[in-house]
Amino acid sequence: MAGLVAFITGAAHGQGRATALALAGEGYHIAAFDIARPLSYPGYTLGSKDELASLKQQVEQRGVRCEIFTGDVRVDADLSYAVAATVAALGRIDVLFNNAGICAYGAAHELPEAEWDAMIDINLKGAWLAARHVIPVMIAQKSGNIVNNSSIAGLRGMNRLSHYAASKWGLVGLTKSWAIELAPHNIRVNSIHPTGVNTPMNDGLAELEGKTAIEIAEASAGNLLPVPWIEAEDVANAVLYLVSDKARFITGTQLVIDAGLLTR
Repeated sequence: MAGLVAFITGAAHGQGRATALALAGEGYHIAAFDIARPLSYPGYTLGSKDELASLKQQVEQRGVRCEIFTGDVRVDADLSYAVAATVAALGRIDVLFNNAGICAYGAAHELPEAEWDAMIDINLKGAWLAARHVIPVMIAQKSGNIVNNSSIAGLRGMNRLSHYAASKWGLVGLTKSWAIELAPHNIRVNSIHPTGVNTPMNDGLAELEGKTAIEIAEASAGNLLPVPWIEAEDVANAVLYLVSDKARFITGTQLVIDAGLLTR
């Protein structure tokens, strides 16, 4: 995998950061894209410029290059610039990990329209906008891998998370449709579906609910395996597998990393 390039959205912390470090460990150069500033909604702590800077340092300690970009996945111009700059600096893009996303609770009939729009625009439209600019690069190369970070909520209904579930189900539709469109160009597209992940977002959601993360995990008691959540590194390992030659004939599929939750 040495010399290949991965473009990762939502890269500053959590699952995006863990995946960037895992890919860098396999010889990938990294393009790390993150909003790196607070948003009024959902209201918990997002990635920061300091985290992006420290990610660059940690990636480069692995002997590969790292380009960092601050931008909003809802803004086409931000992604257009970052993709073009990545190709100019690193020459190609072999992996797109559509990881940027938010989550927040709210009953469907009580959601303000602005909160619905933010959820759909960041989680779903943002993935399309990123792919819109990366796909032509991959077509020109005649190769590539796209991994969309969905959720168990992309495969089942979730109480007080209808807007989140709608965005994550939408990623499954993109995954399957892109897999059909891009197979003739030797580009594979898959989605991953984690259960709860031990990340700053997990902690932030709990704080918004006035509970601890472990209290929410214990209340849901959904995982079959005796763990409250999985780690960001477990997600990174799933991405690492899907973009490797070990998964060379896997496309259009949904890889579940749920500690058995969906078996119930």
